[in-house]
Amino acid sequence: MADYLKTVAVNKAASHEYFIDEKYECGIVLEGAEVKSVRAGKVNLKDGFCLVANGEMFLKNVHISLYGGAGAFNRRDEKRDRKLLLKKAEIGRIAGKVSQKGYTLAPLKIYFKNALVKVEIGLCRGKHTYDKKQALKEKDLTRNAEREIKEYR
Repeated sequence: MADYLKTVAVNKAASHEYFIDEKYECGIVLEGAEVKSVRAGKVNLKDGFCLVANGEMFLKNVHISLYGGAGAFNRRDEKRDRKLLLKKAEIGRIAGKVSQKGYTLAPLKIYFKNALVKVEIGLCRGKHTYDKKQALKEKDLTRNAEREIKEYR
């Protein structure tokens, strides 16, 4: 059976700010009202990051809006820490790589895989200013080339 994937939010700033070396798929612990907000697309990953503490991984500073229909059962903190679900061996391997100089963990996207909410996190190295300029230059060149091809037809 093929997996049904529906992308909810993408962190475009991460690909601009970092070189993404490895990607990992993990589950996330959410409350019912938060799942409904994610389903509605009310998620912002821009300032988010991941942290390994006590053998567990947490997603920090990711904004999931309050769900209006939840009423009194709604949690008040929209940027609370959320636990990420990975195997212990994977967390250990990632923690070893993050402890190296210059590596960080950033959330890349949130999506539904069948009925489950998944987070794609990336092991990233920071880009320098000249790397960012080079990436923008290449992006402009490909956009112009595609535009020329489109006009030629």
